[in-house]
Amino acid sequence: MEITYLGHSSFRIKTKSAVVVTDPFDPQMVGFKYSGAEAEIVTVSHQHSDHNAVSKVSGVKKVVEGPGEYEISGISIIGYQSFHDNKKGEERGKNVIYVIEAEGLRIVHLGDLGHAISDDLVSEMGPIDMLMIPVGGFYTINPKEAVEISSKIDPYFILPMHYKDSGINEKEFADLEPKETFLKEVGLTVEVLPKFSIKKEDIIENQSTKVIVLERK
Repeated sequence: MEITYLGHSSFRIKTKSAVVVTDPFDPQMVGFKYSGAEAEIVTVSHQHSDHNAVSKVSGVKKVVEGPGEYEISGISIIGYQSFHDNKKGEERGKNVIYVIEAEGLRIVHLGDLGHAISDDLVSEMGPIDMLMIPVGGFYTINPKEAVEISSKIDPYFILPMHYKDSGINEKEFADLEPKETFLKEVGLTVEVLPKFSIKKEDIIENQSTKVIVLERK
């Protein structure tokens, strides 16, 4: 499996059977370029234009945009209902958490999660290898809350997303924290990579959690 970061909350997950792109965004809104993305499957956590720009991805055969269980091209996806704020969606609406399983690896993408998650949900999701988590705050959980949720899920790898980065649209996202705030708060080993290539057999049981910061493509 190979994971690249397209910016904001969008990742490209390449497996032997298909490619998944998460939360494609409108480049005019976000400020980063977004072109050349190709995937058979796109997941959308919620209907805001910095997360649902499916038209920016070519070759799409299936768009997953809600809770439920999906099996597509050898990839299992389960969507869990959550909220974009801590008031059960009253401020920013609903959000979908996705657990994506392929090649024996399990990834959770939290979308624009805005609240703590329950022990029941953590149990229902099961063991997680990689956690894609928003860390910028304001519109989502803040860096401290992200640390608490990361600890609760206890993945092998944490991939931060949805933070203030160079080139972001300051008008829209001036209130986001940079990733460094989360990295300081979490206090774990950090590795910066252009892409993340991983196989199930690469993971050693009981290995310490590591933060993988992916360079934006």
